[in-house]
Amino acid sequence: MAKDTPLRWDRRMQQRLARGEAAALGELYDRYASLVHDLAHRVLDDEEAADAVTREVFGHVWQHPDAYDPKQGNLRAWVAHLTHRQAVRRLRETEAGALTPEELEQKVQRASVAARADYIVMSMPAPLRAALDLAYRRRRDYRQTAADLGVTEEEACRRLRLGLQLLSTAHTRGGPEDPPGYGRAL
Repeated sequence: MAKDTPLRWDRRMQQRLARGEAAALGELYDRYASLVHDLAHRVLDDEEAADAVTREVFGHVWQHPDAYDPKQGNLRAWVAHLTHRQAVRRLRETEAGALTPEELEQKVQRASVAARADYIVMSMPAPLRAALDLAYRRRRDYRQTAADLGVTEEEACRRLRLGLQLLSTAHTRGGPEDPPGYGRAL
């Protein structure tokens, strides 16, 4: 049996959710819960708040599967977008009295950049992600990265360069890393 393409899986999942299949929500949760929780935690820096956002996002997906539009992007991007918006909303609510409006917006901006960087890394092709992981988290130089990956030094440099180019867009809005804009709020 041929494997489903990601978009086909997304459409099927949306249809199953629309029919009220609890098993579909379980599959979606298994696939994306760590993404949702990690993004929320990155924005909020609070485990309990990230847990709450995770519940809210999956509750929204369960109640509004029709809000997902496959023409605007994949299901993963939509879930990430919902998570980011919900986490930022919660951050604004909880920090509103403690910070000046300027401090709050700076905190939201930093959290947004960090969340976009995480999203970029999680969305990268595995070869780029592996090269960045070796070079930056494990402190390998490009020669060691090439050896660990079993590729040429030139290929390791290419992968690192491409990965860094993608990451450099995290601080800008409207770049290729942004999940598609969906008009419905949580």
